[in-house]
Amino acid sequence: MSAAATEAAQEPFSRKTLFWGIFASLLAAAGFFLLSTYAPDFRQPEGGATPLSKGGTGYAGLVEWLKLTNGQAPPMERGGKDLESPLASTFLLVVTIAPGSDPSALDRLIKLRSGKDTLFVLPKWQTLPLLGHDGWEEKVERLPNAVVNDWLGHIAKAKLGEPRNTLPQINIGGRMVTAPDELQWVADDHPLIAAGDGRAILTELDNEPFYILTDPDFLNNAALGDEQKAAAALDMIAMLEPARGAVMFDLTLHGIGQNYDLAKLLVEPPFLALTLSVLVAAALAFLHGLGRFGPPRAEGRAIALGKRALVDTTAMLLRRAGRLAGLGDRYATLVRQRAGVLLGAPHGLQGEALDRWLDSRDKSEAHGFTRRFQAANESNNLTAMHEAAEQLHDWTARRLGERR
Repeated sequence: MSAAATEAAQEPFSRKTLFWGIFASLLAAAGFFLLSTYAPDFRQPEGGATPLSKGGTGYAGLVEWLKLTNGQAPPMERGGKDLESPLASTFLLVVTIAPGSDPSALDRLIKLRSGKDTLFVLPKWQTLPLLGHDGWEEKVERLPNAVVNDWLGHIAKAKLGEPRNTLPQINIGGRMVTAPDELQWVADDHPLIAAGDGRAILTELDNEPFYILTDPDFLNNAALGDEQKAAAALDMIAMLEPARGAVMFDLTLHGIGQNYDLAKLLVEPPFLALTLSVLVAAALAFLHGLGRFGPPRAEGRAIALGKRALVDTTAMLLRRAGRLAGLGDRYATLVRQRAGVLLGAPHGLQGEALDRWLDSRDKSEAHGFTRRFQAANESNNLTAMHEAAEQLHDWTARRLGERR
């Protein structure tokens, strides 16, 4: 068997195949991560008073109705970023409030929309999903006034009146429509749409271009099943919108586009740059690991041998014991005795007498050894001890060389 055949038998897949396989796996993993991260933002809620719901209390019918009338679908605000743009001031934002909406999101939206045309539609009905029909719902009961007043209190200082209606029909822009059951209204002397004297169905705030529709049964899907109410709904929107077709619906109150988590932080600015840097560093490390740089390093002994290993071990023990600072004077004493022996000092000389005799060996410098001895004796850190030891060693080597 040839060498090529042997190599092929040991490697059933080529390196190119393995590379593209790994690349495809990483790409699929990245796609799965991104889709899993942003899937909740684009998942349409089933039922409820949202612009995407096709249930009776939803407003998908109004969205489709405006699309057919204006020739384009009204934009949906999902993340709150567009509300801060100058273009947002040219749109009428329709804010549909559901019983399960986020109150803090409503407060934030009110601040962002200050000075901009906004229509707030209050909730009315408590519903449950209808089993066996996705997106359908069944009406349970009317929400208590206290619940609706809590939402109304975020927008204006007003409260609902008692849900009694003596008018069989309501005038909306000159069009008479049938009054809904258990009509919701607020007291207002100058209503935009009234259900009798002092009873406002559509009212405007005095200090902001905010409009409040107290009864959603004039705009929701159930209302658009009536031809007159469907036409009246367009008349109501046309009366409030700044320009034809300038209508936008809010989804942030219903939790769409506002779910921030760690995964989003990793793939959105400003942390996107950090994520990309880590990925590039990981890719470079992977590429670096594909090939060996230089010869393999030989594995050393667990316990080193020789004088150097003994010295290194001793130094390590002294350092860990914290005794290095006291070695300067001991080293100086040892060098003094060694220099005396090497230079032939008289027997019995010790201490300062030996220092004077060593100084006399140096013809070019007075007190040369004594000064170096004192420097080593007084050193208390590694740098000073190293410099003093070098000077003592150099002095002894020069004297020894002169003697020879």
